Amino acid sequence: MNKERLLNTFLELVKIDSETGHEQVIQPILKEKFESLGLEVKEDQASETEGLGSNNLVCTLRSNLSDKDVPKLYFTSHMDTVVPGIKVQPNVADDGYVYSDGTTVLGADDKAGLAAIIEAITTINEQNLSHGQIQFVITVGEESGLLGAQALDTSLLDADFGYAIDASVDVGTTVVGAPTQMKINTTIKGKTAHASTPKEGISAINIAAKAISKMKLGQIDDLTTANIGKFHGGSATNIVADEVVIEAEARSHNDQSIEQQAQHMKDTFEQTASELGGQAQVEIEKSYPGFKISDDAEVTKFAKASAISLGLKGDTVISGGGSDGSIINTYGIPSVILGVGYENIHTTSERIAVKDLNLLTNQVLKIIELVAE
Repeated sequence: MNKERLLNTFLELVKIDSETGHEQVIQPILKEKFESLGLEVKEDQASETEGLGSNNLVCTLRSNLSDKDVPKLYFTSHMDTVVPGIKVQPNVADDGYVYSDGTTVLGADDKAGLAAIIEAITTINEQNLSHGQIQFVITVGEESGLLGAQALDTSLLDADFGYAIDASVDVGTTVVGAPTQMKINTTIKGKTAHASTPKEGISAINIAAKAISKMKLGQIDDLTTANIGKFHGGSATNIVADEVVIEAEARSHNDQSIEQQAQHMKDTFEQTASELGGQAQVEIEKSYPGFKISDDAEVTKFAKASAISLGLKGDTVISGGGSDGSIINTYGIPSVILGVGYENIHTTSERIAVKDLNLLTNQVLKIIELVAE
């Protein structure tokens, strides 16, 4: 692999605006890159889904091992970033890390994965390395609840197992389990009145505040968390607010625990609203399912072996977050998540070490090599 080229590719990608829901600029650039590398590139119709700015790409590198049958691999990374991600200005600092200028995220989540994939393919072509069939699934809308992967045209997929390059753990560490996430979206309705005559109204803000104060939130148990993420409503300080909207989530590695937590949050909103003369309309929706892959599974063994061969520990861990691998597992393709090494993701302090970009690319190449053997 070419370290300088890899870094330059990464810096080029992070400068391209691609906030989630607005992937229409970067998608054709990526499509052209994969086509120029000789891959067969197909688009699905993901952009027809509300909230997605473009289509997913499924890029296939055909096997050059006509004399033997090897497992079909896939790798996935997403092209979208969280906000603020417009006009990212990356800086390679003296400490060996790449940062943004502090006004935006860096976008290493997940453009580090994209850069590693592009460099790996380029290296395979330049060195004529042996490989089986490999698909590279480049998704939109990962940061908006894995919407792109959920909209993926599964008829385009042809893989026995694979890897999402998208975990905020050390390179060489493999995520073999992730939680189920549920969204709990609530509208509290009260009764409007002038603030000078509060007894004539019913404050939706007061109802919501009291309900939240009664709720079990944060770390519920070893496997379950819950969080209130957004709270908005009201119109003016001199008006008793008659409606507020609360957006919340719960996630767990235990199906029973997450069902209980979501029901607890729903019941608390409804009961508190009823007691105070208002109403609560609560909608519970599963955003994505959890998964657990065995350390003895073929997909995990190749990940661990590749890490160990590079002098890394090869640990496996359970994650607290979801990824496109969570969705692709539901399509019957065993998937684990590779650590990328980026830090402070989803913040303006996000960074990634140049050495981790190099290690990640080498791990992708090593997995391809081991599978081909």
